[in-house]
Amino acid sequence: MSQHGLDSLFKPTSIAVIGASHREDSAGKKIMKNLLAGDFVGPIMPVNRKYQAIAGVMAYPKVRHLPHVPDLAILCTPAQKNVSLIKQLAELGCKAAIIIASGTTPEQQQQMDQAARRYKMRILGPNSMGMILPHVGLNISFSPFSAKAGRIAFVSQSAAACSTILDWARHNEVGFSHFISLGDACDISFAAILDYLARDRHTSAILLYMDRVQEARAFMSAARAASRNKVVLVVKTGKSRVGAQLNRLYADEPLGMDAAYDAAIRRAGMLRVHDSHDLFAAVETLNHAPTLRGERLAILTNGNSPAIMAVDALIARGGQLVNLSEATTTALSAVLPQAWSHANPINIIGDASIKRYLDSLKILIESNEFDAILIMHAPSAIVSSLELAQQLTQFIKEHSAARHVSFLTNWLGETSTFEARRWLTNAGLPTYRTPESAAKAFMHLVEYKRNQKQLMETPASISDLPSDRATAAQVIERAFTQQLNQLDTHQVSELMTAYGIDILPTWIAADSVEAAHIAEQVGYPVVLKLRSPDIKHKSEVSGVAFNLRSAAEVAHAGEAIFDRVQQDYPSARIDGLLVQPMARRARSQELHIAVRSDAIFGPVILLGDGGIDWQGEEEAAVSLLPLNMTLARYLIVQAIKTGKIKATRSQCPLDIEALSRVLTKLSHLIINHPQITQLDIHPLLVTDKELVVVDISVKLAPFTGDGQARLAIRPYPVEWEERTQLSNGQSVLLRAVLPEDEPAHQAFLLQVSDQDRYNRFFSDVVINHEKLAHMMQIDYDREMAFIAVADNKEILAVVRAILDPDTNIAEFAILVRSDLKGLGLGHLLMEKMIHYARTKSIQELSGITMPTNRGMITLARKLGFSVKVQLEDGIAELKLELKKENMD
Repeated sequence: MSQHGLDSLFKPTSIAVIGASHREDSAGKKIMKNLLAGDFVGPIMPVNRKYQAIAGVMAYPKVRHLPHVPDLAILCTPAQKNVSLIKQLAELGCKAAIIIASGTTPEQQQQMDQAARRYKMRILGPNSMGMILPHVGLNISFSPFSAKAGRIAFVSQSAAACSTILDWARHNEVGFSHFISLGDACDISFAAILDYLARDRHTSAILLYMDRVQEARAFMSAARAASRNKVVLVVKTGKSRVGAQLNRLYADEPLGMDAAYDAAIRRAGMLRVHDSHDLFAAVETLNHAPTLRGERLAILTNGNSPAIMAVDALIARGGQLVNLSEATTTALSAVLPQAWSHANPINIIGDASIKRYLDSLKILIESNEFDAILIMHAPSAIVSSLELAQQLTQFIKEHSAARHVSFLTNWLGETSTFEARRWLTNAGLPTYRTPESAAKAFMHLVEYKRNQKQLMETPASISDLPSDRATAAQVIERAFTQQLNQLDTHQVSELMTAYGIDILPTWIAADSVEAAHIAEQVGYPVVLKLRSPDIKHKSEVSGVAFNLRSAAEVAHAGEAIFDRVQQDYPSARIDGLLVQPMARRARSQELHIAVRSDAIFGPVILLGDGGIDWQGEEEAAVSLLPLNMTLARYLIVQAIKTGKIKATRSQCPLDIEALSRVLTKLSHLIINHPQITQLDIHPLLVTDKELVVVDISVKLAPFTGDGQARLAIRPYPVEWEERTQLSNGQSVLLRAVLPEDEPAHQAFLLQVSDQDRYNRFFSDVVINHEKLAHMMQIDYDREMAFIAVADNKEILAVVRAILDPDTNIAEFAILVRSDLKGLGLGHLLMEKMIHYARTKSIQELSGITMPTNRGMITLARKLGFSVKVQLEDGIAELKLELKKENMD
């Protein structure tokens, strides 16, 4: 998202307070008071026609009377006045405004947004509490108290949540880098703030308090970028349908599925916390941001019951305890009384001394068996809680092996342990009031680490994935020609086959006689199914007959189905009977796969067990599209872990790889054909490695425009694939990079000379998974990388461009395999990138190289770049001004 104007918001040199007041109950008075109490040294200009001065500062009657154009204006005025005021300020040249008033209508928001866009002004709000920037001593809010400086950025759509968090943070001495109330976010959204905070040196962690997302594509793009560099946690309200409706800004605002929000947060590498207890625990965790090496947790305690509470909370969140090794058990037994627990949690008994704690902790740290240790202490007459905290923190600080372990603490009680908890917090150890909060905090770290792993994991390549787009498009077009907007099992066989998805052969019969005739042709045994648009579940009328072995059985079963419909649903329409060969069901598992269009995040895929009571979002694991093999596997694992897929001993083990392939194929189908608005496979029959669609329905609707625009994450741009030839006649494919390209890209970099790598990266680059993942797992909305691929799948060259949305300038770099220079690879890829940049309205391509890189400089000049060599800096600047063109 564009960062234009945000410096005027966060680093203003002058501020106007429109509607500043003497009135005790007014936002205008509180904001003036908070501003003057801070460290802001620029001019503060109150505007109010009733007063000559506000809080001792000269006031001005109208905006037009201001002696300076303010960088930032705070509007403490009624909603109905703000459209006019925003227009006046924008025309004056003010670059940013904060709107406090609630009750702004959608029409007023639109008018203000239009005026602001015209003059490149940014708006925070309306319905904003303001913001607090502790590192610069700026409090532009009507909060009753300020915030101390820290490393957490808090961004909220709820003013009430802001007040609550501020009050809690003040009591617990938690500081913030930024404290921002977005309000209704008519202009500045989560996306813009995330992009800003991702680059902010004062911020190490970001906490979002979210009611809704308004621009899913921009939000996901910013969130994915921010979470690569900062810890990002999200509190999302409106989990229930009723709660989501209460979050609406206006009556017809679309509602998204809560499960889709969950999926989006995971996909972006962030972590969702679900309630106020989790929220406060998350802030405490973020305040110290311990780095978690793994998921192995030890609990060291002087009481059994509190430890059990922690274990219960841990298990409920999907965590697990690690067993003690025999060596560690022996070592602990040597320093502990015989009655110690001899297991994890390590209960060192209620009379534990400080020495007993330190001896035990030393053994646990040096064992290298644990990634995190939760230290618990219940008040005891044997030892001072504060003294124990002091000696433990000193021990951890001095013990070198402790650097590889994350520590969490839980000093139980209230008044007797308050000072100890304060000491632990000030010493940089996260501390929690209850065992449950401590366990949940650990699981926050675990879940965040899992989401980050998902963000960076390299997918398996499935280059043989079938994808006959032309045939599928013909099926869909034929349906429209026949005025069909829903296709059933017997009508979609060709569509599924085009994407390599096995489907049970299906025939339709008008009556039981024709059904018997078809069965004779198909061969026995067969299944007979009712086809009626008015009966949602066939089981309501026993509308499915299995294992029919003769024409007589088929005819009799068909007539019986018709009779039951006539008796129970006399007005129901009957569109005949479906005939299928009997699928092998012994030891099989039935799954339900669905695709729905979420109002916020676009197409999502749902996976769960089959069954007539399948309730979609509540009974399924959900993922955003697009999927690759890794993302599909995570969806399956999530469905299993959350009980959405339940296997029994009588069923074959689920083949996760085979199911991942089916889900990935469906993802390609939905992305390539936006006319598919809904899809239900019910069931997918899974037997060993055989996965067969038994029943399916597909809903269609005409679609015009960019099919990718409906997706929250821009998919792989297949339209930019191009096959061409090098000067030696070798055939190559030019295409965008994929996450699956990581192994091939690593091999490519190893075949580039040290000098060529230095010319490209200006340093000795370390080729590791993290670096390669950043190169391959790109956001196609923010950057593009084209590669030249040989027929043997080897990467021969790569060109990359990263867009700066504020300047509309893209910075490019290119690298050709050292042994393949002179074949035209660089020229081909640069021409392709220039063409791409023009279609995206990029105004300029720029790059730098070494002055000694004559090949690159010569190529750049041939392509029309200006070249400026700066010998004193040791670089050559390459620039090409572009004109917009339409893609062929």
